[in-house]
Amino acid sequence: MKKFKHFVIGGIENKIVNLVLFTVLLIVLAFGVVIAHQSGVLSDLSKSANEKQKDSMAQISNQTMTAVMESNLDAQTQMQAYIVDNVFREVRTDVEMLADYAQKLYNEPDKYPRLDINAPDASMQGQVAAQLMYGRGADLTSEAVQEEAGLLGNLADMMTSMYSKSDHLSSCFISTVSDITLMADEVADLKLNNGGQYDFYAPERPWFIGAKSTKDLYFTGIETDYFSGRIGVVCAYPIYANGKLVAVAGADLFLEEMQAAIEQNNSEYSFLFVVDRNGHVIFSPKTEGIFQVKTSSEAIDLRNSEYPELSDMVMSSLRSVTATREVHCGNMDYYMAGAPMETAGWAIVSVVDKTATEIPAQQMKAQHEAIQQEAAAEYQNGLKQSKHMIWILLGTFFVIALLNAIILAKHIVRPMEKMTKRIGVLTGDDPIFEMSDEYRTDDEIQVLAESFADLSKRTREYIAENIRITAEKERIGAELNVATRIQADMLPSVFPPFPERREFDLYASMQPAKAVGGDFYDFFLMDDRHLAMVMADVSDKGVPAALFMVITKTLIKNRAQMGGSPAEILTDVNRQLCENNDSGMFVTIWLAILDIATGKGLAANAGHEHPTLRRAGGAYELIHYKHNPPAALMAEIPYTEHTFEMHPGDSLFVYTDGVTEAATVDKQLFGEERLIEALNLDPDARPKQVLENVRASIAAFTGDADQFDDMTMLCMQYYGNT
Repeated sequence: MKKFKHFVIGGIENKIVNLVLFTVLLIVLAFGVVIAHQSGVLSDLSKSANEKQKDSMAQISNQTMTAVMESNLDAQTQMQAYIVDNVFREVRTDVEMLADYAQKLYNEPDKYPRLDINAPDASMQGQVAAQLMYGRGADLTSEAVQEEAGLLGNLADMMTSMYSKSDHLSSCFISTVSDITLMADEVADLKLNNGGQYDFYAPERPWFIGAKSTKDLYFTGIETDYFSGRIGVVCAYPIYANGKLVAVAGADLFLEEMQAAIEQNNSEYSFLFVVDRNGHVIFSPKTEGIFQVKTSSEAIDLRNSEYPELSDMVMSSLRSVTATREVHCGNMDYYMAGAPMETAGWAIVSVVDKTATEIPAQQMKAQHEAIQQEAAAEYQNGLKQSKHMIWILLGTFFVIALLNAIILAKHIVRPMEKMTKRIGVLTGDDPIFEMSDEYRTDDEIQVLAESFADLSKRTREYIAENIRITAEKERIGAELNVATRIQADMLPSVFPPFPERREFDLYASMQPAKAVGGDFYDFFLMDDRHLAMVMADVSDKGVPAALFMVITKTLIKNRAQMGGSPAEILTDVNRQLCENNDSGMFVTIWLAILDIATGKGLAANAGHEHPTLRRAGGAYELIHYKHNPPAALMAEIPYTEHTFEMHPGDSLFVYTDGVTEAATVDKQLFGEERLIEALNLDPDARPKQVLENVRASIAAFTGDADQFDDMTMLCMQYYGNT
C-alpha cells in the first residue's frame, strides 16, 4: 500500500470505493435531486456531530487529566512527606540515645570518670569535635559546676561519633540547668569569644523550655540558630535525676534543603507548602495571600481559616495521609493532597490550580475546530466537482465498473477465505500461522496476515518465557522452603525440652511474617542448676534478618557456655556484632539466667520489650525497668543487669514486638493491655496453653489482616524443688 496525501493507493478502502462508485453511478441518474438534498442534510449532521465530538473530547480530556493529576499528586505528596519524616526519625533516635546515656551518668555519677573537654578552638575549624561552653548563667567558680562539666565529658566520644555518622545533623549537644553546654560539630569558629563565656542562657532557649514543659521528646518550630543564624529545628529530650530536671539533650537540623525543595516545586499552576502543628505555614514559595510565610505572631492558623474546605484539608493532613480533594479558596479552586510528617507533627500539602487541568481540553477543542473547518471547506469544494464529474464519467465507465467489480471481488475474497481456513485449524499442538505468498496482496489483507504471523511468533515466545519463569519460581520457592526448615530446626522445638527436670515447665514458639524471619528464642542449661533463656528481635524481616538472627543466636549461646552474667554476655556479643556491620542492622535481646534450685536470677535487656510476670495465684503483670540500647549499634556499650526471684507457682512470659504490634486492617494495634488480658484469660494454664490463648486472641483481634511482623513468645512456669 502507498499513501499520497489523504489518499490510500492499493488498499481495500480504495478497491471498495471504486466498486461502490461505479455501481452507484447508475443510481445517481435517477436520484440526482435527492442526492443534492441529502448533501445539505449531511452538512448539518456533520456540524452537529462536530459539536458533540468537541464536547466529548473536552470531557474525556478533563477526566483523564484529573485522574492522572490525582494519582501523581498523591504519590508525590506522600513521597515528599516520607523523605522529610525519615530525616526527623533519624534525628529523634540519635537524641533519645544521647539522653539515655546522659541519664545514666547523672543517676550513677560515681561509676564514671571526670574528663576534661576543651573550649572551642579556631584551629579545630572543619574538624568534628566536642566543645565545652559556659553560658552567662554558669558559675565558673563553683566546684559543682566543674564537677558536672567533667562528668559530661563522658558523652564526648558518643556525640562526635553520632555527628560524624549522620548526614542530617548540624550539631548535637547537651545543656544543663547550671548553663553548661557540651556541643559536637565542626564549626568551632562560630563559638569563639573573648572571655570564655557566652551571652546565651540555655534554660531560656525555646527547645529547653519546650522539653521541660512537655517532659518528653520535643520538636521546636522553625528557629534561627544562635551561632550560625541559619534556619532549622531542634529536637530536644529532658534528662531527670532523682526526679529533678538536670539537663536537656538535643540536636540541630538545618532546613535550607527543604526550603530549596519547596522553591523548586513551584510553577505557574502548582506548588507545595508545609504547615506546623499549629496550622501555621512555615515553608511556601508564595510571597502574598493565605499561603504566605509569616512570623508566628502574624501567621494564620489554617485549621481555622475563613475557608472551611481548606481548614478541613489542613487538619486532615496533620492527622493522616489525605488523598486528593477539591478545595475552594475564595475565587480560586485547587486540587490538594496532604501527608503528615508524624515525627515533627508537621504536614506537607501539594497544591494544583484546577484551571491547569482544563488547558489541554481547551487547546484540543480549538485545534479540533480548526481541522473541522478546513475539512468542511474541502468537502464542499470536492462535492461540487464530484457532481460535474459524475455526469461526465457515468456513461464512459459504466461497463468498466461492472468488470472491475467482479475482478476486485475475487481478488479480495479469495486470500481472506484461505486465511480464515488456516486460522480455523490452529490448535494448541499447531499454534503457528506463517506468512505465505498467497497473502501478499499489497493491501490491508497483507497487513492482517503479517499481524497474525507476528502474533503467532510472539505467542510461542510468551509460552516459552512463561515456562522459564515458572521453573525459576519453583526453584526459588524450593530454596525458601529449605531455608524455612533450616531456621525452624535451629530453634528448640522438642517440648517438654528437659523431661527429666521437675523444677520448671517451658514452652516457646516463633511464627515468621515471611518465609524466614528475624525473631528467635533459645533456652539451654548452662550447668545442672542454671537455665538460660533468650528472646530476640532483629531489625528487619526476610532472608537478611534470618542470617543476622543465626549469627546472633550462635554468638549468644557460645558466649553463655563460657560462663558469666547476662550483662557480660551481652557486652561481648554486642562487640562482636558491631564488627563489620555495614548493613546497619541491630537486634533487641532479653537474656536471663535462672538458678532453678533457688529461683534467683539475673536478666539483661538490650532494648527489648518488657517481660511479664505472674506470681502464684495472681495475674500476669508487665515488669517495667530501664533498658540498655539494642545490640550491634555501638561497640563499647556497658550493659547492665538486674536481679529477680521466682517462687514455686510463678510464671514468666516474654515476647517480641510482633505480638503487641499485630494490627487490624485499619492499623489498630493489639497492644500491651490486650496482651495482659489474653494472658489472664486462664492465668493458671500451663505454658503451652498460655501461648495458644495469646495466639487465639491475636487472631480474633486482627481478623483478615495480614501478619506484618514475626511473632515469637516464650512462657516458663517455675515449680522449684517441691
